[in-house]
Amino acid sequence: MAEKKIPLEYKGHPLRRKDNLIYYGSMGEKYIIMLQVMASAPLDDLNLATKVSVQLQLTDPDLKSRDRVVKKTEKDNLYAAMDVAAVWLERALAGK
Repeated sequence: MAEKKIPLEYKGHPLRRKDNLIYYGSMGEKYIIMLQVMASAPLDDLNLATKVSVQLQLTDPDLKSRDRVVKKTEKDNLYAAMDVAAVWLERALAGK
């Protein structure tokens, strides 16, 4: 029997990871969040993110990558970064 892959979601929006980049949201929407783990520190047998860059970006493919960035910040851990990302994405998609 084939395993069905369940996509990872956070607060109703999909999460995709590629190396140290995490994309939060759908490319079909007007906005998406890009999280980049800039630094990490070992904790037991895991690497813990200690510096995370958060960017709210437009998904318009016709814009240059630097022109897509609407807001950006840096946080000290992934939890704080995801907290800000969720609020920014909800507000941007709601048009506030």
